[in-house]
Amino acid sequence: MYGNGLRTFSIATVAALAVALSLVAFYAPLDADQGFVQKIFYLHVPLSIVALCGFIAGGVFAIAHLRSGNRRWDAYSYVCIHLSVIYGVGVLITGSIWAKASWGHWWVWDEPTLVSFLIVFLMYATYYPFRYAIEDPERQARYASVFAVTAGAFVPLNFLAVRLAESLVHPRVFATTGGGLPGSMMLTFLVSLIAMALLWVTLVKFELTAKSASGQLKRLRRALNAPAPGSSSRVAPEVS
Repeated sequence: MYGNGLRTFSIATVAALAVALSLVAFYAPLDADQGFVQKIFYLHVPLSIVALCGFIAGGVFAIAHLRSGNRRWDAYSYVCIHLSVIYGVGVLITGSIWAKASWGHWWVWDEPTLVSFLIVFLMYATYYPFRYAIEDPERQARYASVFAVTAGAFVPLNFLAVRLAESLVHPRVFATTGGGLPGSMMLTFLVSLIAMALLWVTLVKFELTAKSASGQLKRLRRALNAPAPGSSSRVAPEVS
């Protein structure tokens, strides 16, 4: 059931990525100050938005797991956090490249936007050792859900704190007195955001489908009295 629509999402993702790249390369104008290097904005910012939304989604699914006890919601939460952490790596890499090209430094520690995202990323990086340190599968899922809910609640609070801070370096393109991005840049950004979101959803569906197939195979092996070698509780959650 998790593979339903996967082909459609894959095609839509490829198409959206192609349109987004075309707009970035040929339609969006060059920035007057930064020139061509500013175009990394269309990758960096969508990645960060989708990653943060993915972390929140992981917390929402964790709430569903705690309320129902259904391990399927735990698997959803795990996959959302997993892919959002990968997106977070992309955010930090593209942000560092952009910072070096624009500011002459790979990192600026007195910039609240950069540091706050790093804090969120490092917090979620502890999700894996925390989860796999617990042997019992039920306790593992329950404690991981509590972690996901707590961390997910921290994400919007952290965002609000940053928006209230006096940022001296990082640009705020959606809150400028001059009206924000011009139309061509805004269109390119929105298409890029949709493309990154579609890619995230497609990868989530793909990973859930793979875990579902793996779980079915393990159950079949157990039914045939042939358990999978090396299986243990310290693995990613199965999807029933």
